[in-house]
Amino acid sequence: MPIIELKDVSKLYGFGDATTVALEEVSLTIEQGEFVAVMGPSGSGKTTLMNIIGLLDRPTHGNYELGGRHVERMRTNQRAKARRDTIGFVFQSYNLLPRMNVLENVALPLAYKGMTQTRRLKRAASMLEQVGLRDREYFLPKQLSGGQVQRVAIARALINNPKIIIADEPTGNLDSTSSLVVMELLDRVYKDGNTILMVTHNPELTRYASRVVFMHDGSIVADEKSRIGEIPYLVRKRMYNAPAQTVDDDLAGVSALMTAIPDKDGPKKTKARRQSKTKKKNYKSPKTKKGAK
Repeated sequence: MPIIELKDVSKLYGFGDATTVALEEVSLTIEQGEFVAVMGPSGSGKTTLMNIIGLLDRPTHGNYELGGRHVERMRTNQRAKARRDTIGFVFQSYNLLPRMNVLENVALPLAYKGMTQTRRLKRAASMLEQVGLRDREYFLPKQLSGGQVQRVAIARALINNPKIIIADEPTGNLDSTSSLVVMELLDRVYKDGNTILMVTHNPELTRYASRVVFMHDGSIVADEKSRIGEIPYLVRKRMYNAPAQTVDDDLAGVSALMTAIPDKDGPKKTKARRQSKTKKKNYKSPKTKKGAK
């Protein structure tokens, strides 16, 4: 059974002559465990589609089944519960609360489930350790780099063990190294069996996806399966002149993640190596006398 199924879903804004069609009879089926990248120009309906799938908005027409349940006509409190228990969000703008520290931000979704403060802070600390930020748990968001803040947002999205992660331009505000770290983290989440929907303008990020959906003017114009590690054919042919994946690209991603999240059980320096390093540090080359050859 598909985890997400849209049938002829449309979304209209405004009335009469001022009506804007954001989505036009979109049908989309996503199975559990897929990594779907959604691409298209600005204004093509990508964010509107994600808002409807994420239960942040309602379709004007059409049917939406989430995990086999019709959710398009659910009451507000029912939608909030389904969203809390099923979906995690990672936004381009992070959406962390500036006056809460990192630990409190990650733990916040658990408060809505009625979990005690001690339990939710302990669970949030464990989640921060998984994204390599346990030593930053008492920092405020403004005290972190963009890449670190996005990793906090991923930890918050995962805290409820959701089945679906919706990532809207998760690397849009990040440099290349931070982008690699974030994508490698999302790749871990995907390999754990979760479903990921990612909106992106960057063709390089489609290497992580198992499927790419193209949108234009509120409609899905192409839907292509792809091999992990490769840029899909339609991206290369119709939209971009993208280079082929190399071993160096793979190593760069893994290296960035290992640097950001070092292995706590990694090899330790031996006494002999430490002594050798100390000797090198204290060694001074003899001064050469003037006139010596």
